[in-house]
Amino acid sequence: MPTDKRLTRSSFSGHIQPISTRRLMPLLPRRIWSDSDWQRIQLGYRAPSMDQKWDVFTEDNVAFLHRSWTGFGIFEATFSPVDGGGRQITEGVVERDPERYRGQDDEYDCLIMELVLSAVVLGEPAEDLRATFREFVRQGRGR
Repeated sequence: MPTDKRLTRSSFSGHIQPISTRRLMPLLPRRIWSDSDWQRIQLGYRAPSMDQKWDVFTEDNVAFLHRSWTGFGIFEATFSPVDGGGRQITEGVVERDPERYRGQDDEYDCLIMELVLSAVVLGEPAEDLRATFREFVRQGRGR
């Protein structure tokens, strides 16, 4: 749920669990996030219902993406300033414990990270990302 007050790790009442089996992501979203995008991402996101799958908060320059039902950390995205303004994800970490996250496809992981930040946190239509996601699902990738 969008908020005007910044969510923190403690906003989730101990429900948040860190990534247990960390893997650096070899593929990262190429998007340059505007300064206003970054400000909004820093506020975080709390799933308003069980129908929503993601909770997001930031610490320093890292956005933490957790599953709302389990609290499991799935992604960490480190944002760095870009010359000329804005930020780009310069490092990503993904959960590789199959009991916590079944994804094993690098392209799918990159897509999901960007889709959560764009569509869920920022509330953008993200039609191109959604179309790619539908194609991945049709192909049976990422699950």
